[in-house]
Amino acid sequence: MTKQEKQTIKEKIEDDIKLLKAQIIDLETKVKPISPDCGLGRLTRLEAMGEQHVNNKVLDEARMRLTRLSNALQRIDKPMFGICIECEESIGIGRMSVRPESVRCVECAALQQ
Repeated sequence: MTKQEKQTIKEKIEDDIKLLKAQIIDLETKVKPISPDCGLGRLTRLEAMGEQHVNNKVLDEARMRLTRLSNALQRIDKPMFGICIECEESIGIGRMSVRPESVRCVECAALQQ
């Protein structure tokens, strides 16, 4: 991977981190507990609780991705960045451009699932 490619990926990581931090702040306001005495009807309250559950899942995913991106940012200047941890082949600039936190190539990631 060239220095220019790494720089482009680093910028993508930094942008993604900023977006995720903003998304996490927004989601944290949406997952606050719904008080039982709030003025919602029974069905509306159940819908709000269902939406809260979905937002909790999205929040968990956002936090995990933020951690993976932060780790990728720390690894980007190391020689093994962009190398698959399974087969030790290059991950590929296409995949790294889309998912810069990737630690497996497409083939190994498919086998993992």
